[in-house]
Parts: sequence; C-alpha cells; structure tokens
Amino acid sequence: MGTVVSSARRGGGGETALGDLPESCVAEVLLRLDPPEICRMARLSRTFRGAASGDGVWQAKLPRNYARLLAAAASGTGGNEEGRHAASALEAETIPKKEVYARLCRRNRLDGGTKEFWLDKGGGGVCMSISSRALSITGIDDRRYWNFIPSDESRFHTVAYLSQIWWFEVRGEVEFCFPEGTYSLFFCIHLGRPFKRLGRRVYNSEHIHGWDIKPVRFQLSTSDGQHAQSKCYLTDPGVWINHHVGDFVVKNSNEPVNVQFAMVQIDCTHTKGGLCVDSVAIKPQYLAKKKASLVYV
Repeated sequence: MGTVVSSARRGGGGETALGDLPESCVAEVLLRLDPPEICRMARLSRTFRGAASGDGVWQAKLPRNYARLLAAAASGTGGNEEGRHAASALEAETIPKKEVYARLCRRNRLDGGTKEFWLDKGGGGVCMSISSRALSITGIDDRRYWNFIPSDESRFHTVAYLSQIWWFEVRGEVEFCFPEGTYSLFFCIHLGRPFKRLGRRVYNSEHIHGWDIKPVRFQLSTSDGQHAQSKCYLTDPGVWINHHVGDFVVKNSNEPVNVQFAMVQIDCTHTKGGLCVDSVAIKPQYLAKKKASLVYV
C-alpha cells in the first residue's frame, strides 16, 4: 500500500507519510476492499486504523437486513418475531458496525443448535448449515435402518448413517430472512462409514450397495414458486461429496423465504445402504463456485 503514496514534498521539504493522509480519503480506499484486506490495512498507521473502524466502512459491507440477522443470532430462531427484531434493530444502531460484522461472522445457532448461520468473512454473504438431526428421514427411529453416529468430521459432531433400507427419503425445510442474492443448496453425503484406525482415517464399505442401480433424485422448492431438481448415481466412496441440488434467488431480504429440499430414491425393487448424511448447506452462489464438490478429508 505504501508504494502508492505520493513522494510529493511539503512546503517544509518533508515527505508525505501515510499518517498525513486524511482519514476520509483512507476510508474511500477501504470501501473498495474486502473485510480481510481492511483488517490488514488497519495495521499500517493510526490513520488507517481509525478509518478501518469507521461505521461507514463496515455498514457498506453488511447485508441490508443485518438487524434481522442480529435478531436471529440473539434469539436462536429465524429472527421473524417483531419484538425481538425491533430490540435488535435498536442494538444494531448503538454498537459499532465492525462489532456487528464480527458477531454475524461467528457460528450463530438456531433451533436448538440443529442449524447454524454465519457471514462469509471475505464477501459478507450469509451461509447456513442444517444438521441431519433437523431433517425428516424415513425410518430414522428404527435402528435396523438408521443410526446417528458421532463424527469429528461434521460441524455438528453427528451424522445419520444408513445401514440398509428399501424406501430412501430425506426431506427438510428452513424459513429465514436471507439477504438479496442467488444461493446454492447442497447435500453433504459420504458413501461408507468413516472412522480412524491407529490415527489414520479409513472408512468401512461393508454396507455400500444399491446406489448404482437407480439414480438418487434431489429436489428444491421455495415459497415464492422457484423449483430446481437434479439426479445422479452415488459414487466415490470414502469421500465427502457436496451434491449441488440447485439455486434460488432472494429478492426481498425483509421477508422470510421458506426453502424445502429433498433427497429420495424410492424404487423398492432393491435395497440401498452404506450412506452417511451429514448436513444441508446453503451458501451464496459466488462462494459455491469457489468450492470443489468433492472434499477429501
């Protein structure tokens, strides 16, 4: 950054230093940077540090409905209760916007910890993860078919593991005030049961079967009439796969949107098994494009 500072002389003959730049000019530069870059620039001088703490810089990085998001983070719900929203809107106006941004970047839990949302530190978009415990899974209460097993590879520390079943159906929904933008939805799944042996990650493929006979169908719909679907055969055992179901667009950040999603294979001519269902992820499209669909742990 120092290389762009002019070497012009003052009337007294001294060079212009970073600290001599007006804080308002520095703020204009910071507005064009992403949040991690702003934090790095704050280390350059006292002037940069002051500008990097200004509400004007950080309010430009926050989603328009940041008060509603703050209400959701505080209440542990979708943030749609008007009383809580009003209280959080007042709080959002009284605390520094940098602090608001930092709070929203944390893992904010909803619905008893079965859902989490946070701001992407780099771009400011809202991401959400929905635990397998928040999903409606056919046969989940029968341990002959499904079990919840501990996993240190899941952000929720638990995944749903399918041993064998004829009718495979996993459904879920979420209602939330997402900021305006385009979002992508993924199912995070794993063929085989991962575990550690002598400190090394391995997986048990004993129950894997049936996924190469008929494809699994993925579905997505929203309360404002958007629909998406896809299908595929499940392959690549031993790998966490983020399967892209589809995208949806949010046009009004002050109105909650209801998103329903499903993963089904209900051809009862054969059984299928050996599958871990970790979670459902919703993230801004710009961020989804940066991530690979295969995650080798």
